[in-house]
Amino acid sequence: MKNNKSPFYNIKTGNVSGYNDVGQVMFKTLISRRPNIEAEFKKNIIKHFGPGSNYWKNLKIRNKYKKIKWKKPLNGPWIHQNVLDTIKNIKSNKKITGGTKVNESDGFCAALPYYLYFNDLKNIKKIISLVCSTKISIKYGLAKLHIIDFALKKSKNPINSFIKSFSKIKYFEDVIRDIKTAKKLLKYSHNFAAKKFGLACSYPGNFKTSIHAILKSNNYKNAILRTIRAGGCNCSRSNFVGAYFAAFKGIRTIPDTWVSKCIKSKQIINHLR
Repeated sequence: MKNNKSPFYNIKTGNVSGYNDVGQVMFKTLISRRPNIEAEFKKNIIKHFGPGSNYWKNLKIRNKYKKIKWKKPLNGPWIHQNVLDTIKNIKSNKKITGGTKVNESDGFCAALPYYLYFNDLKNIKKIISLVCSTKISIKYGLAKLHIIDFALKKSKNPINSFIKSFSKIKYFEDVIRDIKTAKKLLKYSHNFAAKKFGLACSYPGNFKTSIHAILKSNNYKNAILRTIRAGGCNCSRSNFVGAYFAAFKGIRTIPDTWVSKCIKSKQIINHLR
């Protein structure tokens, strides 16, 4: 798109959203090889998002801007409610630091690089709760990581493998029902489904819309373009949709021209080599 369509904020092409930036903070924490990953991650969250950061400066501007009629997008980045609550809880020395006000994807974004780094789903629930600790956020975050795990393990149909493996597990019954609901709308366009399930950041609508994009697409590029064009909180959905297809189809499914435009891609690739 030639022009930014977000009514809330602008960021330079190649930068990441607040969702992905939580994952970037975890990635940097992991490659620092400090002994206590959780403690170091909390320090890095405050450093990256807290007082003195661009996120924090823009929050002050945003709070002032709320008092007048919203006219145009602010200059980003844009800090999320879960991250605000996490910073507050860390500073208050709370045992569980994740936010409890919203059911969103920040915890999944933090846990994704952790899972990939260790190639293990153990301890993932605890990692998600570092950033968001509602039952819904944890449940849907875990479900997404299990689906990605099936994709990495070369399942022919990772979503169906998830349904089959957890069909008798009560904990995931809502998730499985939501997947089946998304499947019922496959005859409709993704834009229609996204509006039907809701364009906001919150689970379960955000999850259902992501599943619909995955099932309607056959590769990374098509899925991400569908997600972008549907609008709403497409940043959070793209983190899951993109991770799924990269796991399922391999890293070459991501267009090289897209990778080259991402400001942080060189640093990530250099550390993975």
